[in-house]
Amino acid sequence: MSAVIIDGRSVAAEVREGVARDVAAMTAHGSRAPGLAVVLCGDDPASAIYVRNKGGAAERVGFQFQLHRRPSRISTAELLRLVGELNADDAIDGMVVQLPLPAHIDVDAVADAIAPDKDADGFNPVNFGRLAEGRAAPVGATPIGCMELLRRYDVPIGGTRAVVVGRSLLVGRPAALLLTNADATVTICHSKTRDLATVCRAADILITATGRPGSVDASYVKPGACVIDVGTTPRDGTVAGDVDRASVEPVAGWLTPVPGGVGPMTIAMLLRNTLSLASARRRPAAVV
Repeated sequence: MSAVIIDGRSVAAEVREGVARDVAAMTAHGSRAPGLAVVLCGDDPASAIYVRNKGGAAERVGFQFQLHRRPSRISTAELLRLVGELNADDAIDGMVVQLPLPAHIDVDAVADAIAPDKDADGFNPVNFGRLAEGRAAPVGATPIGCMELLRRYDVPIGGTRAVVVGRSLLVGRPAALLLTNADATVTICHSKTRDLATVCRAADILITATGRPGSVDASYVKPGACVIDVGTTPRDGTVAGDVDRASVEPVAGWLTPVPGGVGPMTIAMLLRNTLSLASARRRPAAVV
């Protein structure tokens, strides 16, 4: 039998609808709408489109959205000042500094500067550390989107073997931690992994985020496994995934398509992250 195709578009639509309902309830009770700020440096066309999509989605669910555009020549110090201003702005509940940043920017300094309680994309290392400890924390929208797809499609996680191909801070490492926290036994693979196909074939859940189109074929997939393809490489006016769908679909138990799988979840989960941050900031402080 062919794999169940995981429909990221429909799941993302359900997530957005849920966020919109919660925002409506929040404002009906007298709270202001959640505020999301995105910082865009430079004129990368793909980033500009992505940020425009974020802004439109945020406004449609009832958020207050701010876009802060800065030229590519901005210095690290200037960018840090802007981040500091957004940290201090009580109208902002969640913040994203769009990647990639210009090559001369100190990305680590920017990540360190984002207030952990406004970190809508899990960029600050404090939140990454909380995730590593198994504590509640904002997590990058793409990896948490992968977990949401697994949950919505009732893919078993506890007690399974999971393999994550790719060790980036944006996807691979947080995805591995999320799976570990959900009681999977996890292996992280990368460019130096020997006999990658053999390692992948042991996985009940295989997440690939390498940006190498079509590199994962049926020889990498255990029959019945869940394959989550995070690859989004531009090609011929669309995007191509890491997975060779034609060969993998007859083998896998579940499969995310590209496009239409993980991609739509990223903005939806960013909205949910921001709503969670806004709700937390509105809760009264505990009396000690």
